[in-house]
Amino acid sequence: MGFVFGLVVGIVVGLAVIVGFVRSENARSKQRSNLATIIAAFARMTVEDSRKLLPPQFYPSWLTWLNSHLTKIWPYVNEAASELIKTSVEPILEQYRPIILAALKFSKFTLGTVAPQFTGISIIEDGGDGVTMELEMQWDGNPSIILDIKTLLGVALPVQVKNIGFTGVFRLIFKPLVDEFPGFGAISYSLRHKKNLDFTLKVVGGDISAIPGLYDAIEGAIRDAVEDSITWPVRKVIPILPGDYSDLELKPVGILEVKLVQARELTNKDIIGKSDPYAVLYIRPLRDRMKTSKTINNDLNPIWNEHFDFVVEDQSTQHLVVKIYDSEGLQASELIGCAHFKLSELEPGKVQDKWLKLVKDLEIQRDNKNRGQVHLELLYIPFGMENSFTNPFAPKYAMTSLEKVLKSSTNGVESNGNEKEKEFTQKRKEVVNDCLNPVWNQTFDFVVEDGLHDMLIVEVYDHDTFGKDYVGRVILTLTRVILEGEYKERFQLEGAKSGYLNLHLKWMPQPIYRDS
Repeated sequence: MGFVFGLVVGIVVGLAVIVGFVRSENARSKQRSNLATIIAAFARMTVEDSRKLLPPQFYPSWLTWLNSHLTKIWPYVNEAASELIKTSVEPILEQYRPIILAALKFSKFTLGTVAPQFTGISIIEDGGDGVTMELEMQWDGNPSIILDIKTLLGVALPVQVKNIGFTGVFRLIFKPLVDEFPGFGAISYSLRHKKNLDFTLKVVGGDISAIPGLYDAIEGAIRDAVEDSITWPVRKVIPILPGDYSDLELKPVGILEVKLVQARELTNKDIIGKSDPYAVLYIRPLRDRMKTSKTINNDLNPIWNEHFDFVVEDQSTQHLVVKIYDSEGLQASELIGCAHFKLSELEPGKVQDKWLKLVKDLEIQRDNKNRGQVHLELLYIPFGMENSFTNPFAPKYAMTSLEKVLKSSTNGVESNGNEKEKEFTQKRKEVVNDCLNPVWNQTFDFVVEDGLHDMLIVEVYDHDTFGKDYVGRVILTLTRVILEGEYKERFQLEGAKSGYLNLHLKWMPQPIYRDS
C-alpha cells in the first residue's frame, strides 16, 4: 500500500512546493501563480460559474502543466517521502498482519523513478465553505518495496511487491476558505475511488506458494490496510494555516439497520441440484465490517430474514453492497450476483423496503441477464435521532421464557426461524370453489414473540379432490405493521404467473412478562 501513500504525498508535497515557489517567484513566472488563483477563484464561485471561467478545453493544458511539474519534483518527493511512508505504513500493516505471521515490516522502500500521471479533473461544489477537487490518476510504477516477514515457525522470508498498477480518483478538499493566502486553511486528501489496484508478490530467491495461504494472507493485509487508511470516507488532513481542523477528520455519523429478507429467481450455479446461497453485506469492504448471512441449502428463492447493522461515516457518498454467493463447501464460493444501494436515497428515521436487481459486476452499467433479486429493509438512524422515533429493529427486552426454550432446543445453534414460519402458515382459510377471484374475508390472530425476526407467510393453493397444487405465496416481515399499527395493501403472489392478495394487517401489542 506504500505506493498509494506515495501518490498522495507526491500530490500534496508537489502542490506545496508549487505554491511556495509561486509565493517567492511570482514576478518570475506568472503562469505558476495560476494554481493559487484558480483555487481561490473556485472557492468563491458556483460550479457553473467556474466552468465559465475555466471551460472544458482548459483542463487538458492544465493537466499537462501539472503532470510536467509533478514529474520534475518526483525525485525529491521520492527521496523525502519514502522513509516517512515506511514509518507510517508499518503500524497499519501490523494491525492487519495475518495470524499465520509473527512479524510484517519493510526492509526496503522507495517509490521509484516513475511519477503518477493525472488523466482527469473535476470540481465539486461544497456548500460554499470549501473547494473539492477530484483528480483521476494512473500509475504504472517501478518502486522497490521489500517486506520482511516471519512465520510463526520462525521462517524469515523477504517478499517483494512488484508490477504495481493503479488507476483511481483522488479527492482533495481545500477547506475552510479564508481571506489570507493561499485562500484555504487545510487540505484533506483521500482515495475517492479505486478503479484498479494490481500488484504481485514474490519471495526473493524463492516461491511464495511454498507456504499454503501465505500469498492470499499478505495480499489481503495490504488491501485492507489501503482500504482502512486512505480510501474514502477516510481522509488525511494537512494543516496549511494554524487552526483546529478536527472537524474535517473522519467521524461516524449514524447507523444503518439492514434486514436481509430474501432473494428470488437466483441463477443456478450447480449442475446437480440447486445453489446453496448466502449473502455478504458491507459498506466498507473491511473484513471486520463485512457481515455474512447463513447458507440456505438447495434453494434459488432463499429466505434469510436476518438483521445486521453498519456504521455510516458519510451518508452522501457511501453505498450498501450486497453480494450473493453459491457455497461450494471447502472450495471457493461462486458469485451469483451483486447489487448496491445509495445511502443518500434513504430518509433518516424511515424504513424503506427495497428489491434490488442482481448484476454480474457493480462496475458494469449494462447487464440484461436475469440473475435474480434481493429483498432488503433499510433504516438509517443519524446519531442524535435515536430517541425521536421508534426503531422496529431495536431489541428492547430480554428473551422470554419461550424464546429461551426455543433457543436451547437447537443445542446451541440458533434457529433459522422456520419453526415460526411454519406456525404462521398452519392456519388455513376456507376453500372457495370454482373461482379465480376468491373473497375469504377471514380473520386470524397470531402471537408474535420476536417482531424483529418473525415473518408472516401466506400461501395459496388450488384445492382438488385428490390433493392440492401450489399457486404462490406472499412473504411479509412485521416491520411495517409494527411502525404503522395498521395498514391495507395489495401484494403480488410470488411464484405465480399472475395474481394478487389483498391483506389487512393490524398490530395489537400486548404486555409480556419477561425474565431479566
